[in-house]
Amino acid sequence: MRLFTAWLQEATASEPRDPTAMALATIDQGGRPNVRIVLLKGADERGFVFYTNMNSQKGRELDGHPEAAMVFYWKSLNRQIRVRGPVEHVTSAEADAYFASRPKGAQVGAWASQQSSPLESRQVFEKAVEAYAAKYATGDVPRPPNWSGYRIVPVLIEFWQDRPFRLHDRIEFRREPGGAWIKTRLYP
Repeated sequence: MRLFTAWLQEATASEPRDPTAMALATIDQGGRPNVRIVLLKGADERGFVFYTNMNSQKGRELDGHPEAAMVFYWKSLNRQIRVRGPVEHVTSAEADAYFASRPKGAQVGAWASQQSSPLESRQVFEKAVEAYAAKYATGDVPRPPNWSGYRIVPVLIEFWQDRPFRLHDRIEFRREPGGAWIKTRLYP
């Protein structure tokens, strides 16, 4: 995790837009992979955290098959980090704390959006945003009950660095059942 933190700090200094953006791969009910970009909101020894509407497609897929993979790609650094592992929910306290830190407009949007569901028109969504903005015009906006976070508990982390002539550096860290990490250098 120290290497991940160092690379993320370098990406934060060099990426022109959102170094926390990561491609998240899940598995649907039919066993087919599905991928989309989400934002990393926390990383520590326990894993990598992101937040979403649990009724969204990704939320349903993660709850139905709690395994995921993610990848960061920082073009400005010619670096990539891949992560794989089981997924768990964050605690309610963690979700509440993160939700409270979001801008009020994003909090209202979490109430108004039925993420991944068919939307009749943009106007319908904008009216829902207006209604929730009015409802929560004063005071704190509570976290919706269907909105929380997921943590990917890494069992594999691979660091990839571009090199000339496609002679890239690849270092893999694989967690053993007892919790120890095994470091392996891979061919490009």
